[in-house]
Amino acid sequence: MLKLLNQLTKLGIVIFVVLTAIAGYMVGFQIENTFDWQHFVKFILGTYFLSSGSLALNQAQEYKLDQKMKRTALRPIASGRLTPLAGVILAVSFILVGSHFLIEVSMLSAGLGWLTIILYNGIYTYIWKPRWIYAAVPGAVPGALPVSMGYAAVNPDIFNSESIYLFMILFLWQMPHFWALALRFKDDYQAGDVPTLPAALGVDKTLYQMVLYTFVYVGLAIASPWFLRTSWFYICLVIPISFFVLAETWKFYRAKGEKGWLKYFLLVNISVLIYVFVPVIDKWNFLFTRTN
Repeated sequence: MLKLLNQLTKLGIVIFVVLTAIAGYMVGFQIENTFDWQHFVKFILGTYFLSSGSLALNQAQEYKLDQKMKRTALRPIASGRLTPLAGVILAVSFILVGSHFLIEVSMLSAGLGWLTIILYNGIYTYIWKPRWIYAAVPGAVPGALPVSMGYAAVNPDIFNSESIYLFMILFLWQMPHFWALALRFKDDYQAGDVPTLPAALGVDKTLYQMVLYTFVYVGLAIASPWFLRTSWFYICLVIPISFFVLAETWKFYRAKGEKGWLKYFLLVNISVLIYVFVPVIDKWNFLFTRTN
């Protein structure tokens, strides 16, 4: 049962969402305030249940599409191990529980959570994804909002440079991330009649778009000292990973996507966690470097 639930809620993605939300929380926290562990735990629980419910609802919404693609055909609802109605009931229950926790934490954070659901389960699922080859671009907005939820949980000023930087890093990362998957599973997306760049424009143009967004994404990370406080962790972590991502991107492009897919995909995904957590380390390292 636990395995089925983890598959329905896409536990791996939920963990990533929670981690990015925590990064937003820790960067947004104002050091002069007393850290409230109960508040922090409620935020984590709210984010976990809300994102789990949203992803479970998406499987109930798209189970017929999932059945057409090998990569998704074994998902709980698509495979028949769980009925769509049961999936919806579980999803709504999770969303309500998550909303309860987030409302206790911050109405702004809860509002951003509901905006995420509206954009992802509503507009993206029913309008952008089935009709537009560039759906990943506006679809990146709900994917980036969890870090803003975290920031909003402790700081209502979500339009300052810190918050905008974190949001834009996650926003820009999603294009190379998704289009790499679209390249790898091009036949699957075609089987499901999902319009994607590789199927519509070909590999070369897809790679060009990936390189463009990757360079902007990495460029923003390198420019992070202009958006938030940085220290030597920026030099030790952000600069090296940025160099490796750019080098691997160029190799992947030169190989026309035929070699190095996994290395490129992993580096891009590792880099985004480094980019959002280095500001956390830079802000909180005084706890470990303070001298008596």
